[in-house]
Amino acid sequence: MRVVIQRVTQASVSVDGIVVGAIGPGLMALLGVADGDTTADSRYLAEKTVHLRIFEDEAGKMNRSLLDTGGALLAVSQFTLLADCSRGRRPSFIHAAAPEQAQALYRDFVATVKNLGVPVATGRFQTFMQVALVNNGPVTIVIDSRSQGEVRP
Repeated sequence: MRVVIQRVTQASVSVDGIVVGAIGPGLMALLGVADGDTTADSRYLAEKTVHLRIFEDEAGKMNRSLLDTGGALLAVSQFTLLADCSRGRRPSFIHAAAPEQAQALYRDFVATVKNLGVPVATGRFQTFMQVALVNNGPVTIVIDSRSQGEVRP
C-alpha cells in the first residue's frame, strides 16, 4: 500500500459538486492499494500516519503528530498511486488491487485511524471526485508499506 500524506489547514472532497468529506487542520491522505496487500499493510500505514511527527512544536520543529495536535484526517482512495510509467506513455495500473480488495483495505485503514482517536472524513470509493486542499508548509510525505522492511501488524 502507498499513502501520500499532506499536512493541510483544510481539505475537502466533492462528488458531482457536493462536498462529501471535509476537514480543518490535519492531514490529507491519498491511499493506493496494491495487489497482494493485506490488513497488516493498512494497519501499518494507519499507525504510521497518525503518529508521524510532521507538525511543528512551540520551537518550530516538526515534532508533533496528528494525535498530538488533535487534527483530523481526510482519506481518499486513489488507485493511480500504483501507476507504472516505466514503459510507453500510458500508465499501467496492473499492480493496483482489484476494487473489492482495495475497498476492504481502504475501509480498514479508515477504521484503524478512527480507533486511534482521530476524526476521519472520507471520499467515495470508486467515484470521480474533486479534491481541494491547502497544503500547509508545504509538507508532503510518501510512505509505501512494502519499502518499510517487515510489515508489522
